[in-house]
Amino acid sequence: MYTDKHPIGNVEAMPAPMYPPATLPGKSPPRVPISHGNNTAVVVVALVAALAMSSVLAVAVYYLHILRKSRPSKAFISDRNGLSQDLHKSATQYMLPAMHVSSTCEAQVFTYKQMQLATGNFMPANLIAHGSSDCVFRGVLPNGRLCAVKQLDDCGKHVDREFRMEVDLLSRLHSPYLLEFIGYCADQNHRLLAYEFMPNGSLYEHLHSRAHLQRCLMLDWSTRMRIALDAARGLEYLHEFVSPPIIHRDFTSHVILLGSNYNAKISDFGLAKLGSDKLNGQVFTRVLGTQGYVAPEYAMTGELTTKSDVYSFGVVLLELITGRMPVDIERPTEQSTLVSWASPLLTNRDRVHEMVDPRLNGQYSIKELIQVAVIAAMCVQSEAEYRPIMTDVVQSLVSLLKHQSFNAFSYSA
Repeated sequence: MYTDKHPIGNVEAMPAPMYPPATLPGKSPPRVPISHGNNTAVVVVALVAALAMSSVLAVAVYYLHILRKSRPSKAFISDRNGLSQDLHKSATQYMLPAMHVSSTCEAQVFTYKQMQLATGNFMPANLIAHGSSDCVFRGVLPNGRLCAVKQLDDCGKHVDREFRMEVDLLSRLHSPYLLEFIGYCADQNHRLLAYEFMPNGSLYEHLHSRAHLQRCLMLDWSTRMRIALDAARGLEYLHEFVSPPIIHRDFTSHVILLGSNYNAKISDFGLAKLGSDKLNGQVFTRVLGTQGYVAPEYAMTGELTTKSDVYSFGVVLLELITGRMPVDIERPTEQSTLVSWASPLLTNRDRVHEMVDPRLNGQYSIKELIQVAVIAAMCVQSEAEYRPIMTDVVQSLVSLLKHQSFNAFSYSA
């Protein structure tokens, strides 16, 4: 926004010049009796009046300057009953043209009635998941495409913020490791988002949901490592191929969704934050996220960097190795926090097998386990500067999978 950068200086009042009274030609000017006392009083009154007028003028100009400076930009004003035409004119439109970043919005716009028809009027039988502020339904679009429809609760400004962030980011970001965004509905107070349908649900369900485990096959070691690589590539894209980088800020096993071949994609960008494009750049913001996944420096100071996501990825990697939740109050106190319990075992080659998910029944390679444990240990270090960048994590996992043995090794304790 352009503003008047010229400061308003002190305006000094100058006494008005004294001119003789006008006279008609051929007539003598009238005689005015001279009184020194009256003349002094007139000068003082004139000075005071001039100073008062100058002060009023200065205050008026300063007020107009402040009013102009504080007036909101039209690009950020939206209609409360629906998204304005300037929906996408937010911070992400100023992203530099990086790899895989689209410069145009390709999202479809749906009416609320279309979303009702797609989900069978949001019937319970189509409910896929239920969160603290949203519900996800299975739906079928008019073109016959199967989709997932997220219905956000009407909880005020924070819902609009998250909704806008998701639409704004996913309309522009295109990667095979991010959940494909189809379109949105902003019909009056309704806020809905339509995504591609991921038939195998979330990674969290496969690792921790008892009901889900009873009806689904357990994830084997090879599949877990492929999921880890896909998720790492998704974060690498956000951190390294977009400028300024995007920090997910709530990367958990809940947001990793699995396709029909157990390919993994990252979802849920409502809390995402634009990072600094400077080396090791940071932003300071309100602490948001899920307990057990939040990096210590972010939790304590609000300092947020891409390394905060790296820490969260390390926690997810520990979940894949151990099958344990990040925080589990049902376990003994010394085992209730996954990072604290696992950290001493990660770098101990003689004991690292003790942390492996018992449901794997020893069907994994010890060599691969040690390599993955080292990656996890680096990611969950308490000092952010010592954590790797996601490109290094991806390269390590690619190397591991490239040499992965398809003949499972059994470990005998």
